[in-house]
Amino acid sequence: MIRIASHIVIEESEITEQFMRASGPGGQHVNKTASAVQLRFNVRSCPGLPAATRERLLKLAATRINRDGDLVIEAKRYRSQDRNRTDARQRLI
Repeated sequence: MIRIASHIVIEESEITEQFMRASGPGGQHVNKTASAVQLRFNVRSCPGLPAATRERLLKLAATRINRDGDLVIEAKRYRSQDRNRTDARQRLI
């Protein structure tokens, strides 16, 4: 469970994460490890979001939400998969 605010909670099952190779410099392990993370969260179908919060999020993140209602966050600034995963979740919050 991810607590966004005192009254807003997102269940882990509502988030999907896909790991992929990150582009750019990375030393001898570049193009060998899947360190980048793509986090997806369906804004429209989440029962834990109040209607006003949902509408505000749909407006604020309109360019990052696909037509299915998935908010897509890509995190690839770190070499570590764990740090990128944490970064993506913090950006979701």
